[in-house]
Amino acid sequence: MNRREFLYGTTAVATPLLIGCDGDRPVVSIDDNYPVGLFGAKSTAEEVTLGLDLTGKTAIVTGCNSGLGHETMRVLALRGAHVIGTGRTLEKASRACSGVSGKTTPVALELSSLQSVVECIDTVTRLGLPIDILVCNAGINRIFGELELVNGVERTFAVNYLGHFVLVNRLMPLMKEAKESRIVHVGSSSAYIQAPLVGIDFDNLRGEGLFDSNEAYGRSKLANALFSLELSKRLEGSSITSNVIHPGLVKTNIARTAPIVMRKAFDWFGDLIAKNVQEGAATQVYVASSPTLKGVSGAYFEDCNAVTVGGENFIFDKSMAERLWSTGEEMAQGYLIGWE
Repeated sequence: MNRREFLYGTTAVATPLLIGCDGDRPVVSIDDNYPVGLFGAKSTAEEVTLGLDLTGKTAIVTGCNSGLGHETMRVLALRGAHVIGTGRTLEKASRACSGVSGKTTPVALELSSLQSVVECIDTVTRLGLPIDILVCNAGINRIFGELELVNGVERTFAVNYLGHFVLVNRLMPLMKEAKESRIVHVGSSSAYIQAPLVGIDFDNLRGEGLFDSNEAYGRSKLANALFSLELSKRLEGSSITSNVIHPGLVKTNIARTAPIVMRKAFDWFGDLIAKNVQEGAATQVYVASSPTLKGVSGAYFEDCNAVTVGGENFIFDKSMAERLWSTGEEMAQGYLIGWE
């Protein structure tokens, strides 16, 4: 069962909890073109990093103040990395960092504001450190929300995709300074279950057409996957890799805008169908740090393994990825730097 099927399938909350809703889910298979690991859906972030020493490495985790971001920061710091944790405000980031053992630095980052992204990178640059790991974790899911524009761009798309697009762009000089650097984009199965039928509907990114909050989330997560795919192509021959992951259905607060009856149902029954945060963070931590995955780029991961997705979907659509890149450049004009 996936997030959409649970949260959006029906207003009668008990129904998706009592029946299996996997009928229309595409077949997901391990991709043996990449290293196959020993970990899976029930592995935790601590387990996938057991024995790993990240001393001397610097990581950035966006959205560090709760859920998967906080657990990712905690485990990377536990293994010796210096983690720069970002939150929408410095207060939120500081509070999260203060509760973690290890070396952390809080930085404010409001992804809906491209100026905030620029200021975040300026702060990080002043630290004078190469960036070895970037986990683009922060995101929003405006369940049943109405259309809202941020600088002329639909809010979910602006936060989940465009803000990270500019963040990665402006961080590239610091990532190039590292011996080896990894970018991990936190995506979702919504990219191939919930996105518009056409994939990225480029004519509806600024609210031109009908708005569906479910499709908006799926569109933004498909954009994450396509961004990683195109980025990996542009980084070929470098020491920087880019991969996208789906953490699974996880008990976090990302669905906090859902109607209270749905949130309560998820609180009550979530343990039966969802991963806990420790399990949910495992895949992104594994892809960010495992020596087994050195040099692996352009892959899509679920449950700590690279996978393929059957059926009609666009997560590996190269032409759509190229067009999305050009669209991102147009939307973020004036906030990007040249690095290629």
